[in-house]
Amino acid sequence: MKVEYIDGELLKNMVVAGAQSLENNKKLVNALNVFPVPDGDTGTNMALTMQSAVKEVKSSKSNALSVIADAVANGSLMGARGNSGVILSQLFRGFAKGVKDKEKLNTTDLANAFKNASDTAYKAVMKPTEGTILTVARESAEKALEICKKEKDIVSFLEKVIFEAEETLKRTPDMLEVLKEAGVVDSGGKGLVLILQGGLGAITGETVNIEEEQEQGENEVSSYVFDENIEFGYCTEFIINGDNIDTDRFKSLIETYGDSMLVVGNENVAKVHIHTNNPGEVMEQGLKLGELSDIKIDNMRKQHSHQVFEENVVDKKDGSKKEEKKKYAFITVTMGEGLTNIFKDFNVDHVIEGGQTMNPSTEDFLKAIDALNAETIYILPNNSNIIMAANQAKEISKENIKVIPSKSVPQGIAALVAFNDISTADENEQQMTEALKEITTGQVTYAVRDTSINDLPINKGDIIGIGNNDIKSVGDDVNKVSIDLLSKIVTEEHEMVTVFYGEDLTNEEADLLSKQIEQKFPEHEIELYYGGQSIYYYIFSIE
Repeated sequence: MKVEYIDGELLKNMVVAGAQSLENNKKLVNALNVFPVPDGDTGTNMALTMQSAVKEVKSSKSNALSVIADAVANGSLMGARGNSGVILSQLFRGFAKGVKDKEKLNTTDLANAFKNASDTAYKAVMKPTEGTILTVARESAEKALEICKKEKDIVSFLEKVIFEAEETLKRTPDMLEVLKEAGVVDSGGKGLVLILQGGLGAITGETVNIEEEQEQGENEVSSYVFDENIEFGYCTEFIINGDNIDTDRFKSLIETYGDSMLVVGNENVAKVHIHTNNPGEVMEQGLKLGELSDIKIDNMRKQHSHQVFEENVVDKKDGSKKEEKKKYAFITVTMGEGLTNIFKDFNVDHVIEGGQTMNPSTEDFLKAIDALNAETIYILPNNSNIIMAANQAKEISKENIKVIPSKSVPQGIAALVAFNDISTADENEQQMTEALKEITTGQVTYAVRDTSINDLPINKGDIIGIGNNDIKSVGDDVNKVSIDLLSKIVTEEHEMVTVFYGEDLTNEEADLLSKQIEQKFPEHEIELYYGGQSIYYYIFSIE
């Protein structure tokens, strides 16, 4: 089978098949987590990011190649979850730029687009690490530039590029010591290879159709409530298909009609999202640039009851003015009833349920931002794998967003403690970020596979203690591992150990451990709280 070009329809099929390939193998990708803990979520994050891209592609009324590429870029951008998902969205962003204005792609076009994708992703990461998905993308793209000089058949070209990607993936343990010690290849790189393999399958006929999936949360609640406290009542979305569309100029034309505006696209197609009271007038502005499609107008004052946010706005029907903005607002991410309540006690405005195994998307952060009314909004991700999605939301949003790079719940709490209402926004950002350095985090969970870390043999089912992102203790008893872990990370300079116990433990079990910690560290203050978190029996905050 010889194929010389990829057109828009074929690219669309390749994206769908790539997503299916990843979906079919996401558990395999999750299992490649360096630490053998039950929070491997790279495969899940990348699969959800791809699902968002597929949804955007399927909603496109055009099969023009550049339109499909832009749809993939925009869909993956909004749906990006975790670091791997964000990097994947940047790869698609670079690819879309690389195929702009092209109606079909030959092997040279495809190679250049791969290279542009890799370059864009590298630029998006502050400190690129070799031995990751970035390396797989870069080395396969560089090889693609060589292959395309002689190979004009798309199938043969992709087979050789994928072979190079697989070879690079095999070498990732030689580039990252943690991968070698854990005996795994890079999970993000494996996800990328699976997407490429699925894309090739769409050409050769070895693809599987994606079944339409019900959106998360859809039909979970059938009752409706009427919320009058929304200033701009209609969520308006549509696509403009035209020539020479100036997205920046269009933004300036419609920004006075409402808020939560997002305009993305290129000269030929633009996707528009805005909350407004005058959807007709917004669409009239769009009609001046071209034809409209995929029009969707939702009355936000009629929402599913579980989607209604508490907003500091009032209805303008009586002529009253919108309340003044709060000076500061906070968004945080956590999982567990107890931890959620603790953050709310610190006056956090919006808690996104998530964390390990369930990383929020860029769009999740944007929705939370839209629900707040403040001059400055601080985001506390509380997980290293969520920081990039938070920063991506910051780049998209028009609001003044400051992402405090907290990597754990204890760090997030410490940042809130450091906050001072009378300080300036920048001063608080500095103080809260500095506070992260004062916290040592410990976690106790269980192993999901056999491995060896730091010369510690680990068997599936073992209890493991993690401190400072390193496995410090292994055993078969939760309390013994906890005490051993703390003995290795608590120092004389520390003054307090705060214990958050998880949903699988009783108060009596946690109280027993608390007493054991007091005996082990009589000079330290010990505090015990119900966290209700899954996966981790205990989370320790040491300061």
